[in-house]
Amino acid sequence: MTEQTFDAYLYQLVESKQKFISQIMTSKSPVRSAEDVDEVALSFAEVKMLATGDERFKEKMDLDIQVSKLKVLKQSYLSEHYDLEDRILKYFPQTIKECEQRIVCYEADASLARQHQPQGEEKFCPMTLKGITYTEKAAAGEMLLAVCKEYPMAEPAEIGSYRGFKLEVFYDTFNAHYCLYLCGKAKHKVDLGTDPLGNLTRIENELAKIPAKLEAAKIKKAETMEQLETAKIEVEKPFGFEDELKEKSERLNALNIELNLDQKDPAVLDAEPEQSEEPPERKCASRER
Repeated sequence: MTEQTFDAYLYQLVESKQKFISQIMTSKSPVRSAEDVDEVALSFAEVKMLATGDERFKEKMDLDIQVSKLKVLKQSYLSEHYDLEDRILKYFPQTIKECEQRIVCYEADASLARQHQPQGEEKFCPMTLKGITYTEKAAAGEMLLAVCKEYPMAEPAEIGSYRGFKLEVFYDTFNAHYCLYLCGKAKHKVDLGTDPLGNLTRIENELAKIPAKLEAAKIKKAETMEQLETAKIEVEKPFGFEDELKEKSERLNALNIELNLDQKDPAVLDAEPEQSEEPPERKCASRER
């Protein structure tokens, strides 16, 4: 390129475009966002400074890019900072409260299930349906299917009890099958099928999951409390490049003043001839017939 000409800026534009395109057109995993912070629009005064080869102008262009990138970093920091504050004030306390409520419910339901253990060779507790108690497993399974057909509505309806839990049945219109709620302190959903004995096995399997649900709730509470403490520490950390941003912004402002780039280019207006308010007098030659 020719020294002290506009070529340098033109090649800089090509370089900027290539950097931007290469972030997208790649065989590797593409980025979700592409940086476009080094686009600088030149004024007439900047073109003049570029043509004269003033070294301060090169410094000014570099500072423009650096300050822009630092501002992007600060905006990202502020966004994460506000998100952490919101999670500290709302999300984490609400999640911990929900976990504590689930822990209380699961502990009560686990205790209730232990008090009513299946007995006999069939490992079955008596099931009460529509006010009638069934002690045989096969009969209880058949009656459960028959009772479900009497409630084709999607709203849960109480139909009896089993192992200390109330039974509520409803029809899942989306998946087109009946479901059962085992209601203790919490509600435990069971998807019902067409096999009478298979439905009773599904009920027993769901009750057996309560201790695992209790343990999962305790782990979730401990993890959330740990995340809360970490967030409280992170939210107190200042922006790491604040001093650098301030220093370079002040230097950039000083350069703009030195190079008179803080002033807008005067608009060039075409001089128009003054027009008189009165229309010009029409001169007509007198003609005789």
